[in-house]
Amino acid sequence: MRRGGSIEAKSHGELEAMRAAGLVVSRTLAAVTTAARPGVSTLELDALAEQLIRDADAVPSFKGYHGFPGSICASVNDQIVHGIPSSELVLAEGDLLSVDCGAILEGWHGDSAVTISVGEVSEPDRKLSAATKSAMQAGIDAARPGGRLTDISHAVEMEALSKILEDGIEYGMIEEYGGHGIGREMHMEPFLPNVGKPGRGPELRPGVTLAIEPMLTGGSGGTVELDDGWTVITDDGSRAAHWEHTVAVTEDGPWVLTAPEAASAG
Repeated sequence: MRRGGSIEAKSHGELEAMRAAGLVVSRTLAAVTTAARPGVSTLELDALAEQLIRDADAVPSFKGYHGFPGSICASVNDQIVHGIPSSELVLAEGDLLSVDCGAILEGWHGDSAVTISVGEVSEPDRKLSAATKSAMQAGIDAARPGGRLTDISHAVEMEALSKILEDGIEYGMIEEYGGHGIGREMHMEPFLPNVGKPGRGPELRPGVTLAIEPMLTGGSGGTVELDDGWTVITDDGSRAAHWEHTVAVTEDGPWVLTAPEAASAG
């Protein structure tokens, strides 16, 4: 990755527009989290998400994106990302469900993911999700003016490594999937790795917006893409977690554009 280069920066008004899209995503994920109970299919969750997004006069970012059939990605247990919602995938007690959701409002995108515990999950799964969320937060905290893109990557990696020591679990770190620029398009340059040395890549300037999204597993960091061309699973059957927020770099620190209403400051 080149040290130089630049990332498109948004004006304050454009960031406000992205925040509005981010709130649609946040509210949708909150509703999906509440609805994700044993006996509910991931297709039912998808229908709920689509309805809520459209009721907000927004459009699901994912539906039809390169042919993807759902409004959310619903990835269960060993599925890491891009799980296709299905009537046959019915949630059970103890499942770990990662839901990725995107919405377009007046041309601007919001993108966020959460990992949901379905009923009571095992202690290792709870720790896996918490470690992944903590790694995301470390990346968010590094999204500050004057830094470089891989400062975020390094912060994510270091926090994940610290959780391996703290939890005594050898988490697998997914390297081939990561974050990205976002704005008028859902996926924009640059690619944001979840591992790497600091001080590389484009400068983080006020107005830069990025989706920060670490993924960890309870075992190997290896991945396999299924024949459906979308669903990515762990290569050893271990469970996975995925957390993501859309974040703006500002002079006052990170602005989490997909955070709940009263919690968007970094």
